[in-house]
Amino acid sequence: SLHLSYTYISNHMPEARNKDSMAKTTHIAVISIPAFSHQASIVEFSKRLVHLHRHFHVYCIFPTIDAPPPATLAMLESLPSNINYNFLPPVHKQDLSHDDAPSMVQIDLAVSQSMPSFRHMLGSLLSTTPLVALIADPFANEALEIAKEFNLLSYIYFPPSAMTLSLFLQLPALHELVSCEYRDNKEAIQLPGCVPIQGHDLPSHFQDRSNLAYKLILERCKRLSLANGFLVNSFSNIEEGTERALQEHNSSSVYLIGPIIQTGLSSESKGSECVGWLDKQSPNSVLYVSFGSGGTLSQQQLNELAFGLELSDKKFLWVLRAPSDSADGAYVVASKDDPLKFLPDGFLERTKGRGFVVTSWAPQTQILSHVSTGGFLTHCGWNSALESIVLGVPMVTWPLFAEQRMNAVLLTEGLKVALRPKFNENGVAEREEIAKVIKGLMVGEEGNEIRERIEKIKDAAADALKEDGSSRMALYQFGTQME
Repeated sequence: SLHLSYTYISNHMPEARNKDSMAKTTHIAVISIPAFSHQASIVEFSKRLVHLHRHFHVYCIFPTIDAPPPATLAMLESLPSNINYNFLPPVHKQDLSHDDAPSMVQIDLAVSQSMPSFRHMLGSLLSTTPLVALIADPFANEALEIAKEFNLLSYIYFPPSAMTLSLFLQLPALHELVSCEYRDNKEAIQLPGCVPIQGHDLPSHFQDRSNLAYKLILERCKRLSLANGFLVNSFSNIEEGTERALQEHNSSSVYLIGPIIQTGLSSESKGSECVGWLDKQSPNSVLYVSFGSGGTLSQQQLNELAFGLELSDKKFLWVLRAPSDSADGAYVVASKDDPLKFLPDGFLERTKGRGFVVTSWAPQTQILSHVSTGGFLTHCGWNSALESIVLGVPMVTWPLFAEQRMNAVLLTEGLKVALRPKFNENGVAEREEIAKVIKGLMVGEEGNEIRERIEKIKDAAADALKEDGSSRMALYQFGTQME
């Protein structure tokens, strides 16, 4: 396999500013990207930070495409008093030079266009507030350069896994080492301390080296060297080898401070309806099916999944979204179409009582924590994977875009808490394969072994967050460096 080792650049520590005015309160700014899953994660991180370090005050800054997502606005209603937020002036979707580009490219371009506004807002904030540090999403890391201009400490809050951080830090070297497309590379790629990964399982935006998405991510990965450290939404027990390798080969600090998952979102009426349905089912009998806040299937794949659920003869709760030819079609702008009209004829009638279909949104942590939920068919977004781990729910992995294939490898081959269906040469999972994997997870021997393993990891996740747990200690250590 192709082995990589870390090379990294250290950043100097700026001198402490305004020590007297900082004595009582430590002020930190954070910047996210216009994507709800990233915003939710960084807000939950901020809440945990100010809960542990009560003299901290956090200013959250959000770039925006057109308008803030309603889910973000709902989430921000219940912030503690020591977290403030501001939205930067919106970038209009039609003004993005590639408005038909994949959502991550649109988000990337919108963040770049928002940087002058961000510089202005940060300067205004600094005129009244003695900020000591800036924490940025990895996809908003131009902000690190602006932090240097203002002589602030700068950190990356990394919502995905430590394995993905390892890849991002390695990408400049990997780009030089591998001359072909990654999916055509014959050898497995061995990131330090990680499970080996095939080139075709690298993130979707790595898979065409000539396109804009890859050029943008390569630029972002090179810029990571500006950070003083990394706060990673993972925990030692599930990525111990990766954590050790990151710490051994980096001059910058790496803190595994997770699992950070979304909590406390108000349930909508349709949410309580599906939870009411779950209340009537027997323990561990229902497969929860959801592709996150942005994932979409093609019409052909939606049909195969529907027939696969029907063939499996297992109970299911499916969060259904209108189909799209883009796997991340709902990430920036969701379809206005009624998703139910895209289901195969007669599907709802044939599965009545055994299945419950809810459109577009459901209270995920409520569903995953429900006694009736026995499995989770997931797109492998890291937020969803962590929620499943924290709540002890075995998974069927169905990666769609971004780094989700890497997460699927970690969950199936590293942690062994999930099954992964096979996709045909056209990239479609067929109904018989889907039914087989669902049965294997819900009632098979392999499913029982997965259930035992994830119960142990669930306990380890809880331990990481205890007073003397690894993640809590890491966040404490980070906070004391700011004082």
